[in-house]
Amino acid sequence: MQIHTTIASLRAARANAGKVALVPTMGNLHDGHIALMHEAVKQAGTVIASVFVNRLQFGPSEDFDRYPRTFEADCARLQAAGVGHVFAPHEAEMYPQPQGYHVEPPPEQAGILEGAFRPGHFRGVATVVLKLFNVVAPNVAVFGKKDYQQLMVIRNMVQQLALPINVVGLDTIRAADGLALSSRNGYLTPAERAEAPRLHRQLAAIADAVRQGQRDFAALEAAALTDLQQHGWQPDYLSVRRRADLQAPQSAADPLAVLAAARLGKTRLIDNLEI
Repeated sequence: MQIHTTIASLRAARANAGKVALVPTMGNLHDGHIALMHEAVKQAGTVIASVFVNRLQFGPSEDFDRYPRTFEADCARLQAAGVGHVFAPHEAEMYPQPQGYHVEPPPEQAGILEGAFRPGHFRGVATVVLKLFNVVAPNVAVFGKKDYQQLMVIRNMVQQLALPINVVGLDTIRAADGLALSSRNGYLTPAERAEAPRLHRQLAAIADAVRQGQRDFAALEAAALTDLQQHGWQPDYLSVRRRADLQAPQSAADPLAVLAAARLGKTRLIDNLEI
């Protein structure tokens, strides 16, 4: 496995790499990330993983400085997963000047749900992902469905900008008790970790109810929010939406998803389920 810290080095390696799958990450890898790498190995002969904590997608009060950096351990796991190249640029390599040009997703996609609570987040995500696409020129890019809105934004960006990239979304990897794997789970205290699966249970209950024919989404959402609040959570949102654009459902034929974000102690957890 080769490690590249410069764009020039990565591009030189990519030139003769054939079909390439890219898996963008911010490091601090867990089993969910490794599942993405295994999918990428199936998709292409060469897998490139990026490890870069992207300042642009963090708000001023978010955890950029304390986001865990575990590069040596990450590299060991990436090599074991069959990754051929790691792109791990320093911030000055990715942003040698202040980033004046940005990808601005439409507000109806980027200003709702996560975007309503994290202004500018998806602009930062879309900007760095497009930059990574330009550096790596992948044929395939693999993302997890845990960041469901992020996946929607990236898919729509690829489509509207006519990028020759197949975006693959992989189902969320979960612990045995249902908690979605996340780098931020490490912030949870033991008591909070025991409580954390409640978020998934509430989403699963809503998904089951909708599959059984219930259409009063507001009542389902309100009951789940109340239960979370009664158990010490501070929810930001919990909502049933159309999968295609994450707008409110309009038709019984709309494929749906239920998405949520809530704080448990000092840790903010997100999750979703397709219905």
